Amino acid sequence: MATVDEYKKDIVRKMKSVGTYNLSFKHSIDVLSRTLYDYEIAVKNFESSGSHIIVKHTNKNGSTNVVKNPLYLAIEKLRDDVLSYSRELGLTPAGLKRINQDGNKPEKKSNLETILNQLKD
Repeated sequence: MATVDEYKKDIVRKMKSVGTYNLSFKHSIDVLSRTLYDYEIAVKNFESSGSHIIVKHTNKNGSTNVVKNPLYLAIEKLRDDVLSYSRELGLTPAGLKRINQDGNKPEKKSNLETILNQLKD
């Protein structure tokens, strides 16, 4: 199981590879990494409890009802949160397209410019 810090490093690596990384996104990266960690824990708990989407629940009056498993509800919510944050950080095709259309396209450097910059450093 990955740690929160491993998720952070992976998110930053992916953002850098698509050209959307910016230090000002630190809070969103922190939230996404924690959400991914929580999602992984929820999935493991759901699987270890039998992976039943529907469970029987007895309320305080003694009536038994069929309801969605609370663990599954948590997984659905976490999945939506992961997708939302990933989209905002440009880690989905739709999110990357939106960022690029908003004029935040990463600058493409020519091979010559890259070599000259390396020599300068």
